[in-house]
Amino acid sequence: MSALEHPGIRKVAEALPSATAERIVVLPDAVRTAAAAAEAVGVQVGAIANSLLFAAVRDGVAAPLLVLTSGAHRADTSMVAELVGADAVKRAAPEFVREHTGQVIGGVSPVGHPAPIETVVDKALSGYEEIWAAAGHPHAVYPTTFADLVALTGGRVAVVTA
Repeated sequence: MSALEHPGIRKVAEALPSATAERIVVLPDAVRTAAAAAEAVGVQVGAIANSLLFAAVRDGVAAPLLVLTSGAHRADTSMVAELVGADAVKRAAPEFVREHTGQVIGGVSPVGHPAPIETVVDKALSGYEEIWAAAGHPHAVYPTTFADLVALTGGRVAVVTA
């Protein structure tokens, strides 16, 4: 099986417009951090869209919340919780991430999940002409634009860091 036939990558490719899916890059090494991804594709770390799946807790019930943040900074979970009306936004366990995205931490893509996920897109990403995101596997990434990222995810644009 070629890397592009990996189930996680295939689901992401199916969720992307064909012109974008054709640009998925499978790297020789895993890029589990924004810094590693930026180095691998030759862009500034801020042009990497980190796909962070959190557990948004409302009335004691945890639901998935995807925050797409610039690799140049960390999401402020208190700000994000207030933004989405959650009591708390907590780091998700690996099992929770896989259950809701079908992907593993380090390879979570903005798209290609089993069901739609509430998404917040970091406004800081709008400062980059081209953004790189994970493609469903720690070795796979694809280029996109801020407008396409927002449109494909149905995400809410917001400032996610203080």
